Amino acid sequence: METLIVSNISKRYAEHTALDNVSISISPQRIYGLLGPNGAGKTTLIRIINQIIAADEGEILINGEKLSQKHIASIGYLPEERGLYKKMKVGEQLVYLGQLRDLPRKEAIQKSKAWTKKLGIFDWWNKKIEDLSKGMAQKIQFISTVLHEPKLIILDEPFSGFDPVNANLIKDEILELREKGSTIIFSTHRMESVEELCDDIALINKSKLILSGTKVDIKNSYRSNTYIVEHKGPIKDLSAEYSIKEQVTTEYNLQKSTIQMPSEYSPNQLLSSLISNTEVHSFTEKVPSVSEIFISLVEGGSHE
Repeated sequence: METLIVSNISKRYAEHTALDNVSISISPQRIYGLLGPNGAGKTTLIRIINQIIAADEGEILINGEKLSQKHIASIGYLPEERGLYKKMKVGEQLVYLGQLRDLPRKEAIQKSKAWTKKLGIFDWWNKKIEDLSKGMAQKIQFISTVLHEPKLIILDEPFSGFDPVNANLIKDEILELREKGSTIIFSTHRMESVEELCDDIALINKSKLILSGTKVDIKNSYRSNTYIVEHKGPIKDLSAEYSIKEQVTTEYNLQKSTIQMPSEYSPNQLLSSLISNTEVHSFTEKVPSVSEIFISLVEGGSHE
């Protein structure tokens, strides 16, 4: 059974359509990347799932049941616009937020202390939120999102405000949460994080869903039989079937050529032709990144 099924969701504000007939399906224990430029409709969809706003049309099922108020406690939501009570102490803040998610006080204290120790901020238990750095406050917000062990976690720009060390720490925690059984919706503009973390991705642009599927399948569908070759000396007599798209000189005084070949040709055929023409130092397929696919679709590029 799918953790979340979003069916034909639409949302309009006066003359503006925020979501137009969007449908996605999210499987259990997957990290699902929700991508799109600013204003595309991602945040609107997240707010509908969290029941902050209501859809005009469509239906959402969570674990086979129609989404309702009872599901709020089973969802962990980290919004892009962070919100903590600045005058409250770290410990009392976490315990309070845990109790709002139906944790008994004793359990909320126990879990809050365990998490603050795990993320290296237990020494700040009795400090006020206003005394924390942005990164430390971000950790508190993250803990409050996962404290009640939700099965569905929604993270909107979770790495905002983190240095690279702490970003890696949170990344590892996200992966561990998935391994322990959580399903995670992950909205971000950081495409390198999508490459590292996401199992599946969906791209929303101008209120419409324009792409969805597993990350691997989507990247494979955009492959174009293009290879990057590092070589010493010019390529002299390459067959006309091969198209050299770009050539640059590397810092090691090698030539780097980007070569496209017909779809019916094998990599071995290209490599064999190159070996007879030049001294090959490296040979790799140019697989498109999520970022490249994102840009090509948002800017109106074709799917080759």
